[in-house]
Amino acid sequence: MNAESIRKLFEQVRKGTLSPDDAVDRLRHLPFEDLGFAKVDHHRVLRAGMPEVIFGERKTAIQVGQIFTRLAKHGGNVLATRATVEQFKAVKKKVPRAEYRDLARAIVLQKDKKKYGKGTIAVVSAGTSDIPVAEEAVTTAEVMGNDVEHFYDVGVAGIHRLLANREALTRARVVIVCAGMEGALPSVVGGLVGVPVIAVPTSVGYGAAFQGLAALLGMMNSCASNVSVVNIDNGFGAGYVASLINRL
Repeated sequence: MNAESIRKLFEQVRKGTLSPDDAVDRLRHLPFEDLGFAKVDHHRVLRAGMPEVIFGERKTAIQVGQIFTRLAKHGGNVLATRATVEQFKAVKKKVPRAEYRDLARAIVLQKDKKKYGKGTIAVVSAGTSDIPVAEEAVTTAEVMGNDVEHFYDVGVAGIHRLLANREALTRARVVIVCAGMEGALPSVVGGLVGVPVIAVPTSVGYGAAFQGLAALLGMMNSCASNVSVVNIDNGFGAGYVASLINRL
């Protein structure tokens, strides 16, 4: 339920094609719908410009299925992150058009194909092992209505691979960089482009990487002034913030 759909609803009532009682019934669950185990926020898209997103981790398949179905019923795109195949099966029974993206571990329903972003979001991964986090960022940005390009396995161990894509990166309006190990790649990218760079530390690396902590601290100490940092493995957060920036 967004501003445009509410305007259409009011217009239908004005023209007499929809009764006031039916309109009230459609608006009944604003601002949220209580399912007992979850309060589904149908009002978020009006407040924030983005719909509520389901975090699948630690939820049962039935819970994800019910939340996803209620969001889908109100129109627009729906996204569930950190989702399992079992959760997807529960969603698919009730929302046949839903799709599962394996690498991103995301369930997606994309009804609204409109592009809300003003430019392209580029998503970069340092290594192949970082791709699942990068794919979560790609999926999030696409569902939020952006054109997205990705550049994978272009880390600092072979910097020529990154430089081969320099021209494409400079055309992007926002760049997301996912890297593990020592987390150096966002600083390099930040020095090459004149746009915001969102760094995503990944939990990739041997013991002293401390499951992404080393990359996180390295990124937070970046000497590139256009680099900001989200949490470890938080491809969703990077894709969401990049979408907001791309709408400005």
